[in-house]
Amino acid sequence: MTKKIILASKSPRRQELIKGLEYPFEVRTYEVDESFPLELEGEEIALYLAEKKAKAYPLPIGADEVLVTADTIVWVNNHVLNKPETEQEAYDMLKEICGTVHMVYTGVCLRTHNRMIPFYDSSEVFIKQLTDEEIWHYIKHYKPFDRAGSYGIQDWFGYIAVEKINGCFYNVMGLPVSKLYDRLKNLG
Repeated sequence: MTKKIILASKSPRRQELIKGLEYPFEVRTYEVDESFPLELEGEEIALYLAEKKAKAYPLPIGADEVLVTADTIVWVNNHVLNKPETEQEAYDMLKEICGTVHMVYTGVCLRTHNRMIPFYDSSEVFIKQLTDEEIWHYIKHYKPFDRAGSYGIQDWFGYIAVEKINGCFYNVMGLPVSKLYDRLKNLG
């Protein structure tokens, strides 16, 4: 791929993952309202938000550039868990996913100067039951307020609570890098 990547994400995890692809990239951030139509479900929400972020990019995209936007959601019990705003909200989310299986969807949108290429990935995550003490320990020490569903699979919660996943580990972190690599490679 000969294009320069513009990663439109404040997420340090996405920045770390895209760096691993060894493509030249730069991070550019801007504010986007992350609301979505309430009738959307699962992967539809993640795709909608990734495309919304791509459409909201405020600068022209050069012929040698590709914008990468993404959004990750946790889907459990037929509803979405976004990023928690309070400790109590984080606790409620973690309490809900413990002892269950949930889906993580990441929508990605590639935007060039003349087209948009949206896609998504999904991972099924099995979480064992945790005690209230373990949940509060995680919230107090890891402050998961910038994470969908209130957890990071790559930190303490993932170490002790995730029994298994079906799908891409990196998708759960916030970017399905293998699928992204293939799409970027095919851009030429």
